[in-house]
Amino acid sequence: MFRNARAVMDRRKFLAAAAPAVSAAALGPSALAALAKQLVAPAAAASVGDRTGVHRFPKDFFWGVSTSAYQVEGAWNEDGKGESVWDHFAHTPSMIKGGDTGDVACDVYHRYAAELQLMKQMNVRSYRFSVSWSRVRPTGRGAFNQKGLDYYSRLTDAILAQGIRPVCTLFHWDLPQALADPAWRSRETVKLFGEYAAKAGDVLGDRIKTWAILNEPAVFARGAYGLPLDSPEKTSFAAALKSQHGANLATGEAFRALKAAHGDASVGNALSMSPADPATASAEDHAAAERYHAWQNQWFLEPSLSGRYPEAFVGGQPLDEMGFELGDEERLKAPLDWIGINYYNREIVKARTVTAESRGEARLGLSVARGYQGSLTVKGWEVWPKGIYDIVVRISKDYGLPIEITENGCSYNDAVDEQGGVPDPQRIGFYRDHLNECARAIADGAKLRGFHAWSFMDNFEWMDGYSQRFGLVYVDRCTQRRIVKDSGHWYAKVIAENRA
Repeated sequence: MFRNARAVMDRRKFLAAAAPAVSAAALGPSALAALAKQLVAPAAAASVGDRTGVHRFPKDFFWGVSTSAYQVEGAWNEDGKGESVWDHFAHTPSMIKGGDTGDVACDVYHRYAAELQLMKQMNVRSYRFSVSWSRVRPTGRGAFNQKGLDYYSRLTDAILAQGIRPVCTLFHWDLPQALADPAWRSRETVKLFGEYAAKAGDVLGDRIKTWAILNEPAVFARGAYGLPLDSPEKTSFAAALKSQHGANLATGEAFRALKAAHGDASVGNALSMSPADPATASAEDHAAAERYHAWQNQWFLEPSLSGRYPEAFVGGQPLDEMGFELGDEERLKAPLDWIGINYYNREIVKARTVTAESRGEARLGLSVARGYQGSLTVKGWEVWPKGIYDIVVRISKDYGLPIEITENGCSYNDAVDEQGGVPDPQRIGFYRDHLNECARAIADGAKLRGFHAWSFMDNFEWMDGYSQRFGLVYVDRCTQRRIVKDSGHWYAKVIAENRA
C-alpha cells in the first residue's frame, strides 16, 4: 500500500499508537487551564544532528498543523454567524474558480472532534486555528454572539483534551461584511478589533496561552483595502497604505487587549516573509533587496517592536498618505513575545530608478519576480527550501525573539490510489528538505521553536476554490471522507522520532 516503507508508518501501527481520546468535560475547567499552561513550555537547547546526518530537533519542539476558520469550518450562516467579506465575495458569481464557496468547506464546525482525534493519531502537538470575527460578533460591532463564543470554547477544550497546544489566530482574512467599507482604513475598525480581541481573551484566555493577532497583513492589507484580493473594487496605493497602517494599529490594540485579559498570554503575529535575493551582484540590486526586505518582512514587524516603519521607500516614508497621526508611535507598539513566519517563496529583486514623477509603489525603487530555478508546485510556486533557512536566521539574528513557522506547505495533484491510500512523494520531499533547513537554522543559533504544516487538510484555497490541495489529509469533496496521505503518515513519524 505504501511506496516507501522507511518513509511511511505502517497504518496498523499508526492507529495502534494513537492514545485514546480524553473527554474535555471529564477534565473540567480548572484541569484544562492547568493543562494549557503545561503545553507552553519553552523548547530545549538545539541538537545539531546525529552522526548519520539526520537532523534532530529540540526536545520540546512544537510540531504542528495550521488551518483557518473560513477555509475549513463551513456553517457560514449557522448559530447566529454574520456574513464575512469572504462569504459575500464567494457568493458573487464568477469570482471563485469553479464557482466554489466556503459555505460547507470541510464542515469542521460539526466535525472538529473527529479532526482532533486524527491530529492526535498523527502525533500533532500544536494546532494553529483561527476565530471568525463574524461568528462571535456578527456585524463586527454591537452584541456578541454567545453561540459563536461557546463553539470556540468547546473547540479549545477539545484541543486541550487531546494534549495539543492551541494557537489561536484572531484574524485570518474573514472581516465582517458590515465593516467592508472602509475596512482597515478606518480607525473605527481598529477600535472594534480591539474590542473583539478583548472579548476573545476574556472568554478563551484562561486556556489559550499562545495567540497570533493577524495572519499575513502584507497580503490582506495590500489588496483591495483588506478585502479579497480580486474584489471588484478600485484599488489605490494610498488607500492600501492606510489599510496597512490600520492593520499595524490593530496589532497594537489587540496586543494590549489580550495582555489586559490575561497577563500570561504569549502574543505574536503570523507574517508572510520571503528572503529577498538580489538579481545581480550590483550594489544597486543589493540595496533594492534590502528595501524589499523592509517592505515585505519588516513592515508589519518593526512598527510593533519600535513604533516606527522601516526604510523601504526611496526619499522617505509616505506617512501623510498612510494617515499617520500624532501619538501613533505609541499606539503601534506591541512588544511581541514571539514571531510567526509563513514561508512559501523567495523573491528576486532588481533595482529601478526613482524619479520626481514616480508614484505609488514605484517609489520603492525595485521590481520583484519569484524564483524559477527550483521545481514548481501545481500552484506554480518555486520549491526553494534554503529560503526558510535564510529568513529564519535573519529574523532571529535581527530581533532575538522566539520564532515559529506558522505556515509552510505545497500543493500537488493528490489522488486516491487503488488501495485506498493517497501517495504524495513530492510533498514528503518538500517537507523533508524544508525541515532539514529548519534544523540547520536551529543548529546555527536561530530561536526556532515550532513548525506548523499548511495545511492539516485539503480545504477551500481562496480564489482557487478546491482546486489546490495543500493538506496532509485528503478530503473527498463529495463525501467529506478523510484519508491521511502518505505525507501525513510520514509527518507523524517525524514527530514521533523528533527528526527529519
